[in-house]
Amino acid sequence: MRFIDVFAGCGGLSLGLLKAGGIGVVAIEKNPTAFETLRHNLIQGSKFRFEWPVWLPVAATSCEDFLATYPSEILDLAGTIDLMVGGPPCQGFSTAGHRDPDDPRNKMAEKYLELVRIIRPSYIVIENVSGFDSKFSERKRANAVENRYFKKSYADFICDSLQEMGYSVSRGKVNCSMFGVPQNRRRYLIICSLTQDGDLYRELVLGSGQFKMYKGLDPNRAITAGNALDDLKTVGNRLVENVDSGLRGFKELEYKSPRYKKGFIALMREGCKGAPNSMRLPNHKPQTISQFATFRQASEPGRSLSKASRERLGLKKHAITVLSKNELAPTVTTLPDDIVHYTEDRILTARETARLQSFPDWFEFTGKYTTGGKARKFDCPRYTQIGNAVPPLLSEAIGRMLLSKMASRLAIDTESVVDLIAMH
Repeated sequence: MRFIDVFAGCGGLSLGLLKAGGIGVVAIEKNPTAFETLRHNLIQGSKFRFEWPVWLPVAATSCEDFLATYPSEILDLAGTIDLMVGGPPCQGFSTAGHRDPDDPRNKMAEKYLELVRIIRPSYIVIENVSGFDSKFSERKRANAVENRYFKKSYADFICDSLQEMGYSVSRGKVNCSMFGVPQNRRRYLIICSLTQDGDLYRELVLGSGQFKMYKGLDPNRAITAGNALDDLKTVGNRLVENVDSGLRGFKELEYKSPRYKKGFIALMREGCKGAPNSMRLPNHKPQTISQFATFRQASEPGRSLSKASRERLGLKKHAITVLSKNELAPTVTTLPDDIVHYTEDRILTARETARLQSFPDWFEFTGKYTTGGKARKFDCPRYTQIGNAVPPLLSEAIGRMLLSKMASRLAIDTESVVDLIAMH
């Protein structure tokens, strides 16, 4: 299953597809920092390597530049790609934002469709926030040229466009926890096929329990925050200097790998003999630590701090949650101070956040840990890379389902050839 990953980020979708047995060909990501993490681990990594075309530099590029710079080379890819995946930037669709029809990031999905028209992959997978299928609010716009965003959701627009190209479309919302991700993360999936493969979205959902069993997880139990993070607690354990951030004065846990033979942590530890990277602990000020302790007293673990509690504490943040050890984590975002550890008065490390996204410990994130102020609009530090990613376990489940479909179709085609030979 040869695939192209568009709006690839740091590689959550690609990682899952590669682990399922897919072959990466091209990954398009315009942010250099996110692309470097992708390149380091998957494109030219020690465990996986893309079959990268010689005509394309191994560098960050946008979908627009890719289409404009390599039109003939892209045309040559037609008929050679089984799957195209991508999660167009979601900020313009997210119900947590302003849901602006004019947001230029919404237009990126149209570039994705243009690429589909040229390459004609056998399958397409688009992943986005759950608000992707919600209609934009009615409001007048100055100099409005068209109003398709008001008449239908952007998901409807994309699905209608794909059906016009001849694809059968199945879609719906999934909670990533169904596939072993220790997080209450609801996403919108569009799964398309050029052949009549039935309702692929429904087949994916119905197969979630079997996938968890294949990964060595209990199909009837969700993976809790404690199941995912217990080996990364710092209280009572030795701390050492952090060196992978390039900054002095930060500590990290001196990690000792547990001898788990099964369960989520054992799954995350596969292929990683030593300590994972991105373990840097925050340098909280004493008043911040005291504030986190107050949060713990004022909140119900696992539930976002109520509006009344936030106002009483003088908090301007829209949401902050103290983890519950025995429940799913809330949706991981790009802001590290949205979540507080379940037993320690601190935010999570980048590695702990990556665990909640189901990135294995051998996967190394590169670049700065955080960015503040106006730089947030341009930089893509580690917490942002992780928060924006598609959970690899979800992607692997999708990849395995599509590979099974391809294998079944190949078996049918082979059987037809044998029958034809027998008839003659």
